[in-house]
Amino acid sequence: MTAEVLLELSQVSRVYGDEVLVHALREVDLRVHAGDFVSIVGPSGSGKSTMLGLLGLLDLATTGTIRVRDQDVAVLDDARRSRLRGDTIGFVFQQFHLIPHLDAVGNVEAALLYRGIRSRERRDRARAALALVGLEARGDHRPVQLSGGEQQRVAIARAVVTEPLIVLADEPTGALDTKNAANVMEIFHTLQTADRAVVIVTHDHTVADAAHRKVSMRDGRIVSDVVRSLVTAPGAGAAAGAGATLGTSS
Repeated sequence: MTAEVLLELSQVSRVYGDEVLVHALREVDLRVHAGDFVSIVGPSGSGKSTMLGLLGLLDLATTGTIRVRDQDVAVLDDARRSRLRGDTIGFVFQQFHLIPHLDAVGNVEAALLYRGIRSRERRDRARAALALVGLEARGDHRPVQLSGGEQQRVAIARAVVTEPLIVLADEPTGALDTKNAANVMEIFHTLQTADRAVVIVTHDHTVADAAHRKVSMRDGRIVSDVVRSLVTAPGAGAAAGAGATLGTSS
């Protein structure tokens, strides 16, 4: 059976400006299925950042349709779209955006505030998320006491503690050295489940090749969408072998 479509872009274009129009995305079709591990790669100006904003429900399309589990996000008001975003998407950024005065548990727990969850359950879930990324012993450390790789792992734990359908990462290894980047990519592989998708937006083809599906962009369009038969983490050897090129609405 075909996996559930969690997020779909159908003929989506994004245009900025009034007098001078900038076509950041042009008639893009993309489906993200449950169980996908997708990388979106392309040079500067290819439309990756615009794609990130649309996939994360942070922006709306100029034309076309964006659906989350068949829900058209354009018909939602800001409050309902924000709620859908919080329930659906877990974000990981290049810069970790941790709260300096909170320890690792507190930073992860912060994602659960204002959700009607009791304090004890919030803390238990935060600790469980830290254990998932191998930081159960560092829960009482503040960001300044953690390495860059550890800070990014805390940020990943914060992204998954809400149990999102999609983990959406923006250049998640951009601030890390090669070893820590490889460790972080291995963690992303563990986050991919039959019910959850992982989507990484990057300019780094080594990182992109660690995903089982690689979407390449240029000039606001998807130019290829390739499923790979083998996944390797950065630094762990050759990238996956040749795969089948799919239609962009695969």
